[in-house]
Amino acid sequence: MIRTKNRTILLIITSVCLIIYSCDTRKDQKTPSGKGTDTATQKVQDEKDLQPLDIRSIKNIIDIEGKEDNGEYKVTIPQNDLNVTVDGFRIIPPMGLGSWVAFAPTSDKPMIMGDIVVTEKDLKPVQQEVIKQGLTITAIHNHFVRNEPDVMYMHVGGMGDEKDLAASVKAVLDKVTEIRGGDPSETKAATVENTLDTKMIDSILGFSGSANNGVYKIAIGRPDVDLKEHDAPVSNFMGFNTWASWQGTPEKAAVAGDFTMLADEVAPVIKALVENDIEVVAVHNHMVHENPRIFFLHYWGVGPAEKLAKGLREALDKTGVKK
Repeated sequence: MIRTKNRTILLIITSVCLIIYSCDTRKDQKTPSGKGTDTATQKVQDEKDLQPLDIRSIKNIIDIEGKEDNGEYKVTIPQNDLNVTVDGFRIIPPMGLGSWVAFAPTSDKPMIMGDIVVTEKDLKPVQQEVIKQGLTITAIHNHFVRNEPDVMYMHVGGMGDEKDLAASVKAVLDKVTEIRGGDPSETKAATVENTLDTKMIDSILGFSGSANNGVYKIAIGRPDVDLKEHDAPVSNFMGFNTWASWQGTPEKAAVAGDFTMLADEVAPVIKALVENDIEVVAVHNHMVHENPRIFFLHYWGVGPAEKLAKGLREALDKTGVKK
């Protein structure tokens, strides 16, 4: 009787210990990205520590109507004045021919990130203006090959008072206007042919988009990656996303876009794209102080829309982006 009672007590103690151990293990469990399950709690705390932007002052200084999202502010300038073609397809702003600058709060001073479209004629004077204004250049690269005329993309960054940053950004954008002989956005926007079955594309990729002047664009975030630049979160709105812009017909479509990748994803994504006859035209950085390290890949594909969509889906499967 006593032996049975002792055995019962021992079983109860063992069960309690297993429950406590299980709880501690779950608390310390790591996610696939290498972060604990308290990442969401930490993210909320980080957001609470952010100092709000003075968006009204930014708007007044830049004098360009932008968009607000979760305390961030972004201005986009379509480069309607540039008549760019690639393999017979007209490249218009929704295909990736737009300059943008985004302002984001941090726990210290506001931060900007942006991408300025420049021609070969623009490049030198615009980059000189960026440096003159106390901003930084974090990348210069192409989005296309065989494009006429040639265009480059210059990524800029900076931290400081939002009024000073806004004045610097305005000076850079004004320099582009000065060199081009007019505001790029004031030229009438062009349209392109698009008879694609967008529902088919959505079904294959697992994401939907929106149409603009004949271009169907899908933007895909990376919620699986907690990206920071200068210890401030970098959002989809700030340019941390994978995207695909489509035009053409079901039989002959053109797709251009950008992949965001962790280091271990770079080689598998390139392999998947190349094996599916989608051309990789650039691999590069956008930021220099980001954590974790992120690489960006630009691609260009021409062919049957269904085949291109399946190739992109195969490449997406090599990243943390799931349907």
